[in-house]
Amino acid sequence: MPLTYFAAADDGPWRVVRHDTIAGAPLSAIHRLRVLDSVNSAGSTPGDWPLRGVTSHGRYVTRGERRLLEARQPPLGRPEATCAALIPLAKSTVWWDLAQDERRAIFEDRSAHIATGLRYLPAVARKLYHCRDLGEPFDFLTWFEYAPADATAFEELVSHLRRTAEWTYVEREIDIRLERV
Repeated sequence: MPLTYFAAADDGPWRVVRHDTIAGAPLSAIHRLRVLDSVNSAGSTPGDWPLRGVTSHGRYVTRGERRLLEARQPPLGRPEATCAALIPLAKSTVWWDLAQDERRAIFEDRSAHIATGLRYLPAVARKLYHCRDLGEPFDFLTWFEYAPADATAFEELVSHLRRTAEWTYVEREIDIRLERV
């Protein structure tokens, strides 16, 4: 699995329009962002940038849920999807001390994470990057792309997820909103 880097840049294709610390320690502010698939392309960046992660298999999805997600998930890079969000998350030790089935129960049975996300497809495309096993400061990097006309739907999605039982385990969350330039 190749690493993906989210790196600060002077002339990156994504301009930061908002950078909020939701929980935990802040992350150094940046003005532009590049999404890179190569360590050689990352270059030098300030502070705790770049962030890096890998895509992986769906850890909490059933086969049926995966089929539904794959059928409805639009590709990233759609021309109309000029808005994006990068939301790095770190969960508590209590979360990681739970068994996989216990995390799944909180994730879907109690929080309806997958069911909620499905309601916002295909308007919001998303990709999840895992970083915990890489020794990164976050457990996940969540990347979303959507058209300006779907910004309200994206805000509803994020607001809903932040009110779930799953989110009580989030210790660090940064919300970075971007627009393609």
